[in-house]
Amino acid sequence: MTSSQTVRDPRAEALSLAARPELTGGRRVGVLLSHGFTGSPASIRPWATALAERGYGVAVPRLPGHGTSWQDMATTGWDDWHAELDRALDALVAEHDVVVVGGLSMGGGLALRLAAERPGDVAGLLLVNPAVTSRDRRLVAVPLLKRVLATQPGIVGDIRLEGQDEVGYDTVPLAALHTMLRGWRDLRRELPRVTAPVLLFRSVVDHVVDPSSAALITASVSSDEVTEQLLTRSWHVATLDHDAPLIASASADFVARVARLADVV
Repeated sequence: MTSSQTVRDPRAEALSLAARPELTGGRRVGVLLSHGFTGSPASIRPWATALAERGYGVAVPRLPGHGTSWQDMATTGWDDWHAELDRALDALVAEHDVVVVGGLSMGGGLALRLAAERPGDVAGLLLVNPAVTSRDRRLVAVPLLKRVLATQPGIVGDIRLEGQDEVGYDTVPLAALHTMLRGWRDLRRELPRVTAPVLLFRSVVDHVVDPSSAALITASVSSDEVTEQLLTRSWHVATLDHDAPLIASASADFVARVARLADVV
């Protein structure tokens, strides 16, 4: 996919769906979802829509520099992406009685950062193939490579189900990648501050994020409840893959239960 194609695709735009308290016991339940690195809201739109159909108010921001061109992304970084989600969480907290935060890939890492920094505002975490570390030794060279190369080829569309499109970049801006790697380093130190219940979906076959991230998350967070659910029929962008209905259903049930635990629903 070319950058120009991404710019014109409306699926890459942010998504906001209002809560329907008549479906959730008269109370307002919000869900904040984040897409991943070089991706766009299109990658998690069906997930968001399925949760909205259960009555939850759902926000899916388009992270700065994403869904337009890789040149735009090259001028942004980890703190910009976090700030966008932080603002979205402010808005949801102001209008809802309880909020669950989730994300795909890097979006899962950003969700974990919010949970670590704002434990009183994040009632639960939904993570799909979250990324907080990597065994890929090539990443060690990124700080030097970014000085001589602006980009490198990336992996987009790691989806087993044919005909799906996450509307992402096939080019990785190395400057932006470097900020994510530094963000991961800081986040790993903050993981013990996470206390919210966690539902983590992990694809058995994932060509983007290796199992080390899920292992580190489940071993490091301080949550009393951490559930890992394996996905056997999907690759990295599982929210658009064969297991998407399973993710949607289990996520909706998790949100409902977390809301009840918070004495909201």
